Amino acid sequence: MTAKRLTAKGEATRRRIVEAAAQLMYEQGVTDATLEDVRAAAGVSGSQIYHYFADKQALLLAVIDHQTEAVLDLQAPHLGRLDTIGELRAWRDMLVENQKRMQCRGGCPIGSIGSQVAETNPEARLAVASGYLRWEQAIRAGLTAMHARGDLAGNPEDLALALLTALQGGLLMAQIHRDVRPLEVALDAVIDRIGSARGPVPEGGQ
Repeated sequence: MTAKRLTAKGEATRRRIVEAAAQLMYEQGVTDATLEDVRAAAGVSGSQIYHYFADKQALLLAVIDHQTEAVLDLQAPHLGRLDTIGELRAWRDMLVENQKRMQCRGGCPIGSIGSQVAETNPEARLAVASGYLRWEQAIRAGLTAMHARGDLAGNPEDLALALLTALQGGLLMAQIHRDVRPLEVALDAVIDRIGSARGPVPEGGQ
């Protein structure tokens, strides 16, 4: 990102470049998506790209941030209230339905980049890890609230990590098999574990 404040037009142009790059890297891969491809897809000149980004690495980091925000924004209505089994299952259902709409293609926008950069680009790997941490913290907040109420005997940190890990594995398996069942099974297994770690539930509670 440039250090100076951008005009509204500049912000719009920068956003268009990042969105085009994100789509290309998602569809073609980080390596195969060239700056020339991004330039053409965004409808900008090469000089405009270099005005906002020093090189492809800077653009990649912006894409990781963009994809992290997109993933968290999609789940925002649920992530802020994952403090009951009912809400966890509603979140699970939303994730499954989203994969059905996507026909189980593409996998996780964050994970798809992470798998490509983990062994070759330490800076990008850390950026992906930071995105995952934000996601995990949002899940953990709900489980911590359950624990504080006495509704969860398990460790909220461990269970949040297990839930996000199950989600990532489920998304990959769903992508490979073009079937949401692996995602359903993975999420249900951890949510059932969370449910079994609860204390007595008041009559009428979830």
